[in-house]
Amino acid sequence: MTINILFIGDIVGKPGLDMVQTWLPSLEKKYRADIIIANGENACDGKGLTKKEGNILFDLGVKVVTGGNHTWDRPQSQDFLKADSRSLRPNNYPRGTYGSGIKIAETTKGKVAVINLQGRAFMSPIDCPFRGAEWAINKVKNETKVIFLDFHAEATAEKLALAKFLDGRVSVIVGTHTHIQTADERIFRKGTGYITDVGMTGPYDSVIGMKTDAAINRFLYQTPQKYQTAFEDVHLCGLFVKVDSDTGKSLEIERILLPEFDRQVNNTDG
Repeated sequence: MTINILFIGDIVGKPGLDMVQTWLPSLEKKYRADIIIANGENACDGKGLTKKEGNILFDLGVKVVTGGNHTWDRPQSQDFLKADSRSLRPNNYPRGTYGSGIKIAETTKGKVAVINLQGRAFMSPIDCPFRGAEWAINKVKNETKVIFLDFHAEATAEKLALAKFLDGRVSVIVGTHTHIQTADERIFRKGTGYITDVGMTGPYDSVIGMKTDAAINRFLYQTPQKYQTAFEDVHLCGLFVKVDSDTGKSLEIERILLPEFDRQVNNTDG
């Protein structure tokens, strides 16, 4: 038996949520998804995930919402973590941090374990994601062989290293955080499906979701700028993976981008 997993990449603000509401029903039908997972750490106007955004996603059929470093940007996000176990934060934050980074979700075809971890390269110095992954896998492996891991990390090398370290021990590893979809989706030799970054579901007339002027000024002047979510040129990024439920190995993998980018330059100057 196989389990079809559909993952939606980093959802940014209302534009991203609107895009999920538009496309998810048809994607669920097309891929016959048995479980839908989404990264929602930027769903609340680009910073955090509150009950409002979480309930929108759950009502659409999302089973588990993963997080990342921006999960903590709103106090309401922490309240939501405490109240709803379907909302995750990276599991390798220090012991005692609100919420959990592991969820075992029920599907009509069996259980799927979802693990959320965060990288350390160019990010906060938290607990080791490699050792944290081993601990989490040992915790869930007796309940299911289908293990999905969202690795929220900055460095490509760290993502690849974790994937090689865990090849054959988890079903799927998806990279999130950089908001730029990579074209390296594949299945490793021992059966783990992988992509370095699923990409952003949100506005692309922006700098990774942020209004362009504020983002440019942050780099020009090296000073804090008010984060403002952009609204134009919205796309959905995701990943589909078919997993053998008996072995936990990935069988098929497909990167999703909707709608496709318009690569035609319309130059009206002169």
